[in-house]
Amino acid sequence: MEEKKLDLNSIIGFVLIFGILIWIIYQNKPSEATIAAEKAKKELVAKEKANKAVATPAPAAPAVVLAGDSTQLAQAQKTLGSFAYSATISSAKDGFTTIENELVKLKIANKGGYIVEATLKNFEKFKKGSGQIVELIKENNANLNIQLQTNDNRTLNTKDLYFEPSLSKVGADQILSMKLKAGTNEFLEYKYILKPKDYMIGFDIRSQGLNKILNTAKPLDFEWGLKTYRNEKSISYENRYTEIYFEYEDGKIDYVGQGKDKEENAEKTSYVAFKQHFFSTILITNKPFESAKLQSNDLVNDEKIDTVFTKQFKVNVPLAFSNGELDYKMNWYIGPTDYKILNNYDKNLDKIISLGWGIFGWINKFIFIPLFGFLTTTIGLTFGIAIIIFTILIKIAMAPITFKSFLSQAKMKVLRPEITELGEKFKKDPMKKQQETMKLYNKAGVNPMAGCIPALIQIPFMYASFQFFPSAFELRQKGFLWADDLSSFDEVIKLPFHIPLYGDHISLFPVLASIAIFFYMKMTSGDQQMAAPTQEGMPDMAKMMKIMIYVSPIMMLFFFNSYGAGLSLYNFISNLITIGIMIVIKRYFIDSDKIHAQIQENKLKEPKKQGKFQQKLQEVMEQAEAQKAKDKKK
Repeated sequence: MEEKKLDLNSIIGFVLIFGILIWIIYQNKPSEATIAAEKAKKELVAKEKANKAVATPAPAAPAVVLAGDSTQLAQAQKTLGSFAYSATISSAKDGFTTIENELVKLKIANKGGYIVEATLKNFEKFKKGSGQIVELIKENNANLNIQLQTNDNRTLNTKDLYFEPSLSKVGADQILSMKLKAGTNEFLEYKYILKPKDYMIGFDIRSQGLNKILNTAKPLDFEWGLKTYRNEKSISYENRYTEIYFEYEDGKIDYVGQGKDKEENAEKTSYVAFKQHFFSTILITNKPFESAKLQSNDLVNDEKIDTVFTKQFKVNVPLAFSNGELDYKMNWYIGPTDYKILNNYDKNLDKIISLGWGIFGWINKFIFIPLFGFLTTTIGLTFGIAIIIFTILIKIAMAPITFKSFLSQAKMKVLRPEITELGEKFKKDPMKKQQETMKLYNKAGVNPMAGCIPALIQIPFMYASFQFFPSAFELRQKGFLWADDLSSFDEVIKLPFHIPLYGDHISLFPVLASIAIFFYMKMTSGDQQMAAPTQEGMPDMAKMMKIMIYVSPIMMLFFFNSYGAGLSLYNFISNLITIGIMIVIKRYFIDSDKIHAQIQENKLKEPKKQGKFQQKLQEVMEQAEAQKAKDKKK
């Protein structure tokens, strides 16, 4: 039989499809002109701010008042009013108080009263053995401020004022009270409570005796900002999963999104999470904020140059007065973005980990996470071996579905000569050909959709894996074979140049996965072509499959080169197992002669009653045929 060749329309179609894929990849990448315009815009804004600063000098930071110096006290009172008292206490200097447990170390400044250093003791940056401990807050990358509006029309910022520290212990808990004083018994207090072996820090904001000093007619503006440091090997991969999540209106979860100058507004906000790929800083409140203005800005324009920070986050919320005073019970979570840890707090914090929506999230939550946890924690397998066993178990569970799909293809393959004969017989009447083909399927007891449904069932599991592995904190800095970190790419060769969409390195697991998918598609494409004859007016699937045999592996190679090695390992093993299952099914379970005999036997029986869908389809075809005949008579 003469082999079909690609026609011009097919070539144009494939070129368009490939072009669309390239466009999708590039659509979010800013052009050189856009970057230049953005840079010029920033420079202009900075210049305007500088000019404004010269024209209107910012208020000077409050001076420390020496004991007994009435002149300095009077000067401080002109600037700070009642809060001049805070400049007279002994802690009115740039001092710090440190509290720590087995997991975290926090450094709180007298000036501003907020956390200026937050260190996670048990985790290293970039790679295992780097010696660089993960520090989420350091070197002024964070700020926390309440803008105070006084009754004498002053606007003061807590970040510029000095708090008085007082450290105590209640049992094993460390309690740090930071008080911004307006008198002996009038103050604004930040209270930090650190428990042993816990990433969750109690954080209360309350005031005492300030109802006559502050304007309590409207809420105070509370601002929290964080410039997130890079902690992983690939800044682009880490940045992809770095964003703001927030809970609002009794349990709804949303996020601000990626890109430049993104902004969202929310009401009744219960928590705000500055989420990095594997670490998060979360502010949780027992009494929801009435509103929240959330802002995110991507700081990585060029991953070769911008290698220190990933995002700039900021949130503004109102702090409402209750009976003339502030009283908020809150918490900070400063720790790993680990599903099990976050889920244990029972505060809906695990929702900041993207496991997929709908059925994809259910598969991850109720199948993938428990199964992987059982293999790694209960049985104690190493993570690379656990991924392999995990993949084998998933594929074995999918084996009956795979068998049904191959069996359907085998039946369609046996019917192929008869379908081709019908095609020749009714070449000039596509509608009649379709009707007769459907009759043949019904008579032979073959469902043409039987091969599609099993394949569709497997798609949610495939998509769920794309969400599970990048979110699996357990894989961070866990090695397997040549990969030193299963949560990042497994570089085996460093290239002296950069390939667009690919990178400047070669990762081996994506190469193996691409080879495996090539052979899998090569083995299945012949059966699919034989099982699915080309229909009139429909694309030639045989031609498309020939192209996809080569396009799919190349796309996988490019797409996964900078992805985590764990996901590439899963796909490699998954395709290998599928090839093995397919060989076993074909060799030991599917006999074309038996299938042919069964189909011939089915033809002698009474045709099965058509389903409602098939009946409706048959009716539509018959109506169309009748209308066609009627039109011919005219």
